[in-house]
Amino acid sequence: MGVSRHGSGLSSLGPPLLDALAETGAYGGKVYLLRPGSDTLRLAMICGVPPELAWPWLRVRLDARQPVAEAVRERRLVWQDVQGRGEVAGDDRQAAMAMPYAFAMGSAPVMDESGGAPRCRGAVSLLWPASHPPSPTEGEKAALHRLCRRTADVIRMADGTGAPLLPGAEPRVLIRPRARTPGHDEALAAVDLVDTLSDGWCAVDLAGVVTHANERAAELLGTTVDELVGGRPHRALPWLRDPIVADRYRTAIFSREPVSLTAQRSPDQWISFLVYPGPRGMAIRISETAEPEPDTQAQEREGGRLPTSPAEGGALYQLVQLAASLTQAVGVRDVVETVADQILPSFGAQALILFVAEGGRLRSVGYRGFAPEAIERYDNQPLYPPPSPAGHALVNRAPAFYASTEAMLHDHPHLRPSPDLHAFGFLPLITSGRSVGCFVLAYDREHSFSAEERAMLTSLSSLISQALDRARLYDAKHELVLSLQAGLLPHRLPELPGLTVAARYLPATEGIEIGGDFYDVIPLDEHSTALAIGDVQGHNVTAAALMGQVRTAVHATAGVSPGEVLSRTNRLLTDLDPGLFTSCLYAQYDRATHRLRLASAGHPPPVLRHPDGRIGLLSVPPGLLLGIDPAAEYPEVEIPLPPGSVLVMYTDGLIETPGEDLEESALRMADQLLGAEDQRLDALADRLLHGTDHAETRNDDIALLLLRIGP
Repeated sequence: MGVSRHGSGLSSLGPPLLDALAETGAYGGKVYLLRPGSDTLRLAMICGVPPELAWPWLRVRLDARQPVAEAVRERRLVWQDVQGRGEVAGDDRQAAMAMPYAFAMGSAPVMDESGGAPRCRGAVSLLWPASHPPSPTEGEKAALHRLCRRTADVIRMADGTGAPLLPGAEPRVLIRPRARTPGHDEALAAVDLVDTLSDGWCAVDLAGVVTHANERAAELLGTTVDELVGGRPHRALPWLRDPIVADRYRTAIFSREPVSLTAQRSPDQWISFLVYPGPRGMAIRISETAEPEPDTQAQEREGGRLPTSPAEGGALYQLVQLAASLTQAVGVRDVVETVADQILPSFGAQALILFVAEGGRLRSVGYRGFAPEAIERYDNQPLYPPPSPAGHALVNRAPAFYASTEAMLHDHPHLRPSPDLHAFGFLPLITSGRSVGCFVLAYDREHSFSAEERAMLTSLSSLISQALDRARLYDAKHELVLSLQAGLLPHRLPELPGLTVAARYLPATEGIEIGGDFYDVIPLDEHSTALAIGDVQGHNVTAAALMGQVRTAVHATAGVSPGEVLSRTNRLLTDLDPGLFTSCLYAQYDRATHRLRLASAGHPPPVLRHPDGRIGLLSVPPGLLLGIDPAAEYPEVEIPLPPGSVLVMYTDGLIETPGEDLEESALRMADQLLGAEDQRLDALADRLLHGTDHAETRNDDIALLLLRIGP
């Protein structure tokens, strides 16, 4: 992963982050952006951590069990004190990431409080060394909140210029400037000092690239200074490709504490490394040492934390991390995004496709890095006979790896590969003995798949196949229940003279439960129109069936007074005894007199915007919920509704916020009607639907019905 070239405006996020790092002593930080209506935080900027190690943080769903997501959901600062191996001190255990390194992190939401109701625009996180106390200081808390405010200001200013800040495919890497840039003579003196030391010394940046090395370091490592500088040591020196070496380097990066290790260069030579972390990289002291005692070697390997890059030995950690992430992937799209976010940066690949096997063909369900025209060529390829590498891998149930385009064309001469991709891995997806699909990984350069990479990808494909199979089942069930829900609601709203109506229904975001919310608009005669909205208790097929019965009963009795409509419906429900209760608000409007009569069965009160712009909740006597007492009565109230009025009826899913009074929540929602006199009713409905603080994290259905009185 390199520095993102997308979103040049993201550089404006840098100064607030650098100031916060200097003020708090944090060694690193992250800035996330949240697009309006999105359910995923995207990492836009990172500082102090190598970008290739940031793949667990690239995209974080708002419902994820990660501190940054919890900070956004709960609108508060979340502190995480990771002790290593995923252990977390304090009260945030449920939000812990499965990180195998010790560090401390504070995360807070970026709230934009301008223009009415506060909106979350993203989040920020600061990282401290493992030596940090278990709790943040008051100064650190204040600095985090200042960083949030300044970040919100930057985002808002960018919106005002018409060039909103958008995260690129990769986060922008922010480099901390030196406190003082040494002069030419000082720099030469420092280099001369290092070169004259008897021990080997080298400087390595956060990405693991050697920026300077003295002759003694090259001698001890068995190479030259020219070969060391500008590259990564483990690539030039095979004997350094030990998982412990990569792991200890990452431990120093995250914990910001010195670490030591020994490596065997030859049968009779052992090299000692002391790694000292700094703000822009590591200084490493290299010296010869005696062979460690067997117990010491075993202890070192048992005590070493697992690395994070599969290509450098962290197979187990990668498996655990991907498995944990896939448990949160709900639909097929989630699986594709999770796999792409974690697999591509971890293996240094540039593209992937996920195919599913359907009707004897391979159908693409998601991809990244491939051109759309390439997907068109590969999509819907028949499995029998297998004309493509993906089909061949799935039919034979054996992975295939090609280090170059030439190698692939040797086995598949009729294939037309993408001209910008040059190495491929084809992994069959098989679960419970069934062929689910195929996973394709591609590189923009030639790439020889090591034995470890092949084994790792094969193991990962098993996790992917299980997650993809579950996700397809979820999507199928979800589509079924949404179709059922839509079938129980009006297919279209009637066109009424002098009236404009708009309605919305939004299912809950969690699970595949079907809801019991409903609405209806019923023309009665030349002058009268009835409106109804209700909410059946529960989220299952029983609730949906009862919702259909309630709506039918209301529709059948419409025309009598509102209180009588609810009374008759209530008697029907108590006779059916479904074991579920229903709230309902029924209104009847007379266009000739401009009067509205209402009755309520325990339903939230409607909001009225008066022609002069005043906004308030209507006082409707809340009768008993339907289905409890067959003798319940429902008092009516009558109010004037002159031309220019806007009536808003809704279910509690639109306003309900944990820990907040429903009336306060309704009034806060009503504030969004300010200045809406000229807004189209459909646009106003969308504004109300998505304008609440919890719109992206709700766990209840929402029904919304709007009525505007014309001249």
